[in-house]
Amino acid sequence: MKKITEEQLKTANENQEKLIGLVNQIGVIETQKHALLHDVAEVNKNAEEFKTELEKEYGTVSINLKTGEYSKIEDDSKLKVAE
Repeated sequence: MKKITEEQLKTANENQEKLIGLVNQIGVIETQKHALLHDVAEVNKNAEEFKTELEKEYGTVSINLKTGEYSKIEDDSKLKVAE
C-alpha cells in the first residue's frame, strides 16, 4: 500500500489536532456566551422592574444617572399641534 511521507503525515495530524482544539475552544466560548446572554436578560429584567418602581414614585421622568436629578417627561398624547 502507498503512503504519504512521514513529514506530510505529521503535518496532517498537527493540523487536525489544532482544528479539534479550536473547535473545542469555540464550544467553551459559546457556552460562556450563552451564560452571559442569560445574565444580560436578568439585568434587563431587573432594570425594567426598577424603572416601574421609579415611575410609580416619580411619574414618567428622565433621570441624570450622574447627579440623580430628574425632570418630568411630557406625555406626547396630551400635546396639541398649533394651527
